[in-house]
Amino acid sequence: MDLTYTAEEDEFRARLSRWLARTLPELPPPPDPLDWPGRRAYDTGWQRRLYDAGYAGLHWPVDAGGQGATPTQHLIFLEETEKAGAPYVGANFVGLLHAGPTIASEGSAEQRARWLPPVLRGEEVWCQGFSEPDAGSDLASLCTRAWRDGDHYVVSGSKIWTSHAEVADWCELLVRTTPVSGSVPKHRGISWLAMPMDAPGITVRPLRTLAGSTEFAEMFLDEVRVPVSHRVGDENDGWRVTMVTLSYERGTAFVGEVVACRRVLGELAREARKNGRWDDAVLRRRLGHLSAEFAALWRLTQWNVSESQRTGGVPGVGGSVFKLHYSHARQELYEAAADVLGPGALDLGHPWNHDRLSSLSYTIAAGTSQIQQNIVAERILGLPKGR
Repeated sequence: MDLTYTAEEDEFRARLSRWLARTLPELPPPPDPLDWPGRRAYDTGWQRRLYDAGYAGLHWPVDAGGQGATPTQHLIFLEETEKAGAPYVGANFVGLLHAGPTIASEGSAEQRARWLPPVLRGEEVWCQGFSEPDAGSDLASLCTRAWRDGDHYVVSGSKIWTSHAEVADWCELLVRTTPVSGSVPKHRGISWLAMPMDAPGITVRPLRTLAGSTEFAEMFLDEVRVPVSHRVGDENDGWRVTMVTLSYERGTAFVGEVVACRRVLGELAREARKNGRWDDAVLRRRLGHLSAEFAALWRLTQWNVSESQRTGGVPGVGGSVFKLHYSHARQELYEAAADVLGPGALDLGHPWNHDRLSSLSYTIAAGTSQIQQNIVAERILGLPKGR
């Protein structure tokens, strides 16, 4: 990958920067972090502005409604929007960063035409229905059943950690369409469905996290009818489709957050100089180490995005390397923030302290660190399973 910028890429950056400078002052104040209906309206409103300006789905293929931009342009977009303080993807996270790309990659022409344009225009929000209370990190052990009744699946079971269920229109849902038996491995009988969240039989109960947020929920499904035409991929082929979803989640969904962490690191250094903590040589070495870690993560991001483009657009197992290192680096960043703040680390109203509590979930989200280590050991290093 050539890491120098062409004249066209410099012009793209300058044009985007000018648009952000004109547009961001027009935005209303962001809503309260706990006001999810308000956050949905704010986040989808920002997405609509991106769509009208030609920046929605920048890296999606043109035939999926995207702009067909190069990987480098996509990274420039992430850098410039974060530097300018533009809103985070927020409630649009699942739809834009993994349900949408999965449908673009695995969906039929009819499914792409139905579901992708409303995501890009900020008209519909998706949630994720993967995790279950009794499956833990072993996603293939999910028990939510779906059986055929004519042109519909009838779905019963429960999900947990259902991101953005409180305000979602659609759910990317994993269900078991063939019971586990001695002859059928547990990951063979799973299907990937797009479930409308207004269907009868769905109960959503928001869960309050350690950080006080309610973006997660538990969801109960009581004979919910989902059209068979809403299945993405073949019946019982949902595990393969899910691997595509998780590749996007681990490979590209956290890229924008790396840019944000590099910004926060600079803020930590400035605050430490202001409050006297900069005199601590141990703290300075710690911040220097983190600077090197995030610089390396950005280079790894560039390599992963370039490699996914070369191999057809789906991120590879390099996403697991990124996810493993990023989750730990993020936690170290906010532990360092607590050292910089000193007694101020007890003020839960400070955004660094909120993010410190949130960072604890990153070694579980999108597959635990132990799962990422297994993937790296088996699929990159070629080590045998079970060792």
